[in-house]
Amino acid sequence: MQRYFQVSPPTVHQMILSLEKLGLIERIPGQGRLLKLLLPRAQLPDLT
Repeated sequence: MQRYFQVSPPTVHQMILSLEKLGLIERIPGQGRLLKLLLPRAQLPDLT
């Protein structure tokens, strides 16, 4: 995410917290960097 959006690590952390707060992702306890996406694929934009 840091490379794709060209932002700093703290900014990525804030992005993750915001996405979690909005209910778009779920962080998996004890799994470090593992995230669970809570939206169907059809609702996601294609990233280029």
